Amino acid sequence: MSVKLTRSARLAPAPIIFIRHGQTDWNKEGRMQGHQDIPLNETGELQAEAIGERLYEFLEETSRLPADFEWLCSPMKRACQTMDIIREKMVLPEGQYRIENRLKEITFGTFEGKTLDEIAKARPEHVEGRKQDKWGFVPPEGESYQMLTSRVEAWLMTTHRPMIIVSHGGVLRALRGLLCGHPDHEVPVLEVPQDRFWVWQDHTGFWVDTALSVDPDEGASEESEENAKSEDDGALGEMAQNQ
Repeated sequence: MSVKLTRSARLAPAPIIFIRHGQTDWNKEGRMQGHQDIPLNETGELQAEAIGERLYEFLEETSRLPADFEWLCSPMKRACQTMDIIREKMVLPEGQYRIENRLKEITFGTFEGKTLDEIAKARPEHVEGRKQDKWGFVPPEGESYQMLTSRVEAWLMTTHRPMIIVSHGGVLRALRGLLCGHPDHEVPVLEVPQDRFWVWQDHTGFWVDTALSVDPDEGASEESEENAKSEDDGALGEMAQNQ
């Protein structure tokens, strides 16, 4: 039985290796970051080092060179720090990657810097609206996942080479939705761990673990849904299909 590919899956280059930035203090505290420029914490730096080590091995295992890829990064500090640590760990020249503004995180508008509990106390109707339709909900002065996905799709259609990307959880969710054909309501709750990286090749998406990877079934620490413990879709391999 053949699988009908999404438009994005048919047209996107491959492979794509996507790395979410390492942990920040706001991740740990469950605060919505969005476009706020928060640096990595010590855990985030260790996660980036582990990804650099594993990515070096993965490229060797798949008979690819770093030069085979275009290296792209969100302009946010936490993403650039993650990219710099990865490249240093792989003994690659400093700064040889391109900043792509369209890979910025989803903006949460006036929610940024706040936890969901804080928002619920101040504006419970917003939390309820978000719960009812996380795909379409637009925070005040912010962006919905639907809007983010349109932004990511417009960028994706301009790409032509295999890519290694360091960006954000929301961007990864949008990209996986486009490539793998997840229904809209699933996209905002797809897992986006910070201790491994996601690969798209042969019309399939899968995770590559690092030395720091934690099996979600073994009880990772409780953190915000915007952090590494985001809801798990349970898919280690995702076949591309139409929505």
